Amino acid sequence: MKIYDFNGKKNICGERVKASRKRLGLSQSDLAAKLQIAGMIIERDSISRIEIGTRFVADYELLVLSQILNVTPAYLLGIE
Repeated sequence: MKIYDFNGKKNICGERVKASRKRLGLSQSDLAAKLQIAGMIIERDSISRIEIGTRFVADYELLVLSQILNVTPAYLLGIE
């Protein structure tokens, strides 16, 4: 399966994931640990790649990220 870029990135939520993580005072490792507890298999380097836009984010990952970061999926997508 080919994953295409959108404006040179593989996701549109990375910048807002980073901002939300920092607002909560979480490190990338902290966020990865919380996501793992929630059932997502993800490592710190994947969080880094999401934030810089070099990793695709699946819809179920977006949902769990929004729950952990206490924001809406729409916010992470830049809709609100």
